[in-house]
Amino acid sequence: MAYAQVLSSPYAYVSFDRVMPQGFRQSKGLSYFSVNSIINQDKQIHICMEMQRANGSGIKVPHVLTVAGSDSGAGAGIQADIKACAARGVYCSTVVTAVTAQNTVGVQGVDIVPEDFVAKQLKSVLADMKVDVVKTGMLPSIGIVKVLHQSLKEFPVRGLVVDPVMVSTSGDVLAGPSVLTVFREQLLPMADIVTPNLKEASALLCGLKLETISDMHAAAKLLHDMGPRNVLVKGGDLPDSLDALDIFFDGENIFELRSSRIKTRNTHGTGCSLASCIAAELAKGSSMLQAVKAAKRYIEAALGYSRDIVIGNGPQGPFDHLLSLRRNIHNSSRQKGFDPSDLFLYAVTDSRMNKKWGHSISDAVKAAIEGGATIVQLREKDIETRDFLEAAKSCLKICRSHGVPLLINDRVDVALACDADGVHVGQSDMPARIARTLLGPEKIIGVSCKTPEQAEQAWFDGADYIGCGGVYPTNTKENNVTVGLDGLKTVCLASKLPVVAIGGIGLSNAHEVMEINMPQLKGVAVVSALFDRQCVSTETRKLHSVLIEATSIVK
Repeated sequence: MAYAQVLSSPYAYVSFDRVMPQGFRQSKGLSYFSVNSIINQDKQIHICMEMQRANGSGIKVPHVLTVAGSDSGAGAGIQADIKACAARGVYCSTVVTAVTAQNTVGVQGVDIVPEDFVAKQLKSVLADMKVDVVKTGMLPSIGIVKVLHQSLKEFPVRGLVVDPVMVSTSGDVLAGPSVLTVFREQLLPMADIVTPNLKEASALLCGLKLETISDMHAAAKLLHDMGPRNVLVKGGDLPDSLDALDIFFDGENIFELRSSRIKTRNTHGTGCSLASCIAAELAKGSSMLQAVKAAKRYIEAALGYSRDIVIGNGPQGPFDHLLSLRRNIHNSSRQKGFDPSDLFLYAVTDSRMNKKWGHSISDAVKAAIEGGATIVQLREKDIETRDFLEAAKSCLKICRSHGVPLLINDRVDVALACDADGVHVGQSDMPARIARTLLGPEKIIGVSCKTPEQAEQAWFDGADYIGCGGVYPTNTKENNVTVGLDGLKTVCLASKLPVVAIGGIGLSNAHEVMEINMPQLKGVAVVSALFDRQCVSTETRKLHSVLIEATSIVK
């Protein structure tokens, strides 16, 4: 099954931005956080009561409870639900209904959790943790369905997303026919949305054949007659379909939600994850149709990202919910973490210079690396974002193949999109502490600094290094105040971070820059001296030799 952007169909007569469906209520409750277990129970109760009375002093965190089976292979079930909710920025608690032994080959065993213990889990979470939306997955017995029904009557929530898991994607039966009757009678009438695939929709409709788009339309309406406020019939398995088509019906309007098929074996858990994503978006306050659209876009992105990863030997692998596994594979091609010695010969690109000499960005970067550049920063001010992103991806492949870090100047969005090794920001750009929050702890962050105070702030904000300059006048940056060698020394003495000198540095003065002999000074960053030349690799090689000579004399 594959998902992509939503295309409105001829059946869509209402705005996609309509209000939350009738019966889906906004929560007015105030959540509170748990207190450390070393505090005695009476004090915990007192503190929690005080926080509840504070009326707005706490931060309400969107909360989804998944009631489903455990997948030992972690591709589907509660494991997929937790990862999907985490990816959407929502807290996810769990009630385990069954423990399965399964992998990429199939399901080798199912052990159903006793009904009374499912009830205990439900009460533990629902009575305390202010759940916004409940999402159901594998409900393997009549008793468990009844227990859930009773629990939701006792502890009402804002929304219920029902994913009627009956057969795994590999074809293994996870809930028998005996469950269907109580499912139809007790659970569907409570649901804000039900999300069956074609097999599950057919089972709920007593074996009705679903082979065409028209069949899916009819099925959505018939399922809606059973009580759920909204129905999403997933058509990823529709025969002879060139795209993946889902049908959404809200009781009044039908929407055909189309996407191109993504060719990948890594589709295990797409149904669980889609339903969890819908629940997460509802918990954040989205309308039902907005939630479905956001969930489909997320699944499309995750499948596209994961299409080539390999986990397991079976025919159907899991996908990467957090879009991070390939990043770790790529990062293995260069040394882990930030190495200050990478600042030795820091090449900073310039689109105007590349255009002047007829160089593409990737060709210029490759030439600089071949000449001895130890780190590369893409500083492209005169280029469209789409073109910048494509160029960054191309340069990243080159840098990774040589074990050279690639940073993006200013543009955290481009760095995230291409999975660059980090960013370099100026004093007027995004603060380093925010860039760190967005990029995570493993990425490299550099900050331009002219004063000891700015260097101190960069360290405090979590930067890895600072770029100090301009040391000399330069034409690459307008109205750039120079600090000179004395200013560079002052910043180096004050900095707790490695320093790279920048601004007007080239073959004629690189030697004297390194001769200031400051321990924190690790190298020079250059633009014109490399890229405003016919042969980038030759100029880089010359500068590299000068730096080697200067550092050997200083030592």
